[in-house]
Amino acid sequence: MNSPTYENVHNQFKWNGFHLNREDLCRVAYSFIKEGEEYEKPVGDFLLDWFDSSDYIKMQTSGTTGKPKIINVSKQAMVHSAIATGDFFGLQPGNKALHCLPVKYVAGKMMLVRAMILGLDVEFTAPSSHPLRHNENEYDFVAMVPLQAQNSIEELSRVKKLIIGGAAINKTLEKQLLKLKTDVYETYGMTETITHIAARKLGEKAFTVLPNVTISYDKRNCLVIHAPRISDDVIVTNDIVELVSENQFVFLGRIDNVINSGGIKLIPEQIEKKLSNKIHQRFFITSKPDHELGEKVILVVEGTKQDFDESLYNELDKYEKPKEVVFIPKFKDTATGKIMRKESLL
Repeated sequence: MNSPTYENVHNQFKWNGFHLNREDLCRVAYSFIKEGEEYEKPVGDFLLDWFDSSDYIKMQTSGTTGKPKIINVSKQAMVHSAIATGDFFGLQPGNKALHCLPVKYVAGKMMLVRAMILGLDVEFTAPSSHPLRHNENEYDFVAMVPLQAQNSIEELSRVKKLIIGGAAINKTLEKQLLKLKTDVYETYGMTETITHIAARKLGEKAFTVLPNVTISYDKRNCLVIHAPRISDDVIVTNDIVELVSENQFVFLGRIDNVINSGGIKLIPEQIEKKLSNKIHQRFFITSKPDHELGEKVILVVEGTKQDFDESLYNELDKYEKPKEVVFIPKFKDTATGKIMRKESLL
């Protein structure tokens, strides 16, 4: 059997109930660009780019492996990524999928590519924070960001498999999702890896890599990704990990966030995990320069000022305890709902 290519659309692919081929999709694209809603125009642009004579797509990186930049992503690599996702999650032609992510970003682009390559029956809806609110349909496969999942708890029983990416899933949301019959996975990836290269089923600690991906770590203990079908280059990340096996890892935190306090290296994400059940507003751990310690740990909380009891820090080690609490009325977020730590503090 010939491997699928980006030039072909699976004969079982459906868009909002209609079988569409390459020519049909180009007509849809022109219509979206000319008279579509605001969220449909990037879909039209992407479809025309996908079916043009070039073998790559230009994409903006998120900054996971360095400063954000524009990179060329191979269309055939995107096809390989779609197939790996299909294999990992057991997707079949004709499976019903919901597309509720902005196509401006890589996750939204890839959800469309998966549908066209794997032959999914995709329902396309405007990206919103409540994607399941206005329909009663059941779905085999849906991708969301954490905010969408949080707002859809009541409706998620209609979804068989849900993948969540773009930002970490907090413990409170994970507990709520574990009560559902839905199979829910947190994904790990970035633009350079054409969305996810690994997924963690909720309730488990480690991420498992997708087919044809191998992993290692460098001298900083940061994840190194070998995915020859997706990237010609080895991808070196700034994510500190613990390797469980050759295909499983535990994410610990970002090296950019590491705090050196009195010679002790602290990973904010690990401190945040210990506090996640005790603080009900959004928060994060960071540092401020300190004459004695070099850097002192601070707790930054979204909302109005309040008093926290010292018992809040019972689970923390001596060096992990915040020396100061800062309150900020509203955090700044990325488009996927990830807190922008530095920008929020400005």
